[in-house]
Amino acid sequence: MNSSTTTSIIIAVALIIGAMFLAKAGPSQSPGTNTPVNNVTSTNGKQIIEISAKGGYSPRLSEAKADTPSVIRVKTNGTYDCSSYLVIPSVGYRSALPQTGVTDIEIPAQKSGTILQGLCGMGMYNFQVKFTL
Repeated sequence: MNSSTTTSIIIAVALIIGAMFLAKAGPSQSPGTNTPVNNVTSTNGKQIIEISAKGGYSPRLSEAKADTPSVIRVKTNGTYDCSSYLVIPSVGYRSALPQTGVTDIEIPAQKSGTILQGLCGMGMYNFQVKFTL
């Protein structure tokens, strides 16, 4: 192999690895995903946890109050990817979301330390809600 062929192969491999890295760290995994976002409000004795579904779920990590009945409010807006089918295994939820709209999912009070996870139908995208005191 001559040096130009070797150089071309090295550059191609570097570009492929870079593209894979960027695809994995896309918008649904932006920096700071380990920091909960203030997306929880309280009304009528329940807390509302708002999640957006389109090309993944946002925010990826939410923090909610333990021992309080909750509603996960999933908002879609032109969502045609696999995040439009939501699975929350720990509460037995499994359903297709509307392509555009709002879906409220009742969640019973969770104990402190519980981490509730939502996944798309293919398991590619997820979000977590951590319940604390």
